[in-house]
Amino acid sequence: MTCYFRHMKHIFEKAGIEVTPDNRKEIDRIISNLVNVDYKDCPKVWSEIKRRLAEDEHGFVSDLARALEPLKHMENS
Repeated sequence: MTCYFRHMKHIFEKAGIEVTPDNRKEIDRIISNLVNVDYKDCPKVWSEIKRRLAEDEHGFVSDLARALEPLKHMENS
């Protein structure tokens, strides 16, 4: 689970999200849903993320930021 997070530090920064031990699983679920891959299928999730980043990094970062918006509000509470 979350095997791809180490490769996404700059993407999380661009999306304005801080990954913590408390929110890792929820971020993983949200990303799996965003890329339309079953949760906990790390290699497929990472493959789809790489494909989308190569196609349109800015668009993927925007979609990710929007999908993770509820978590940002929880962090600030």
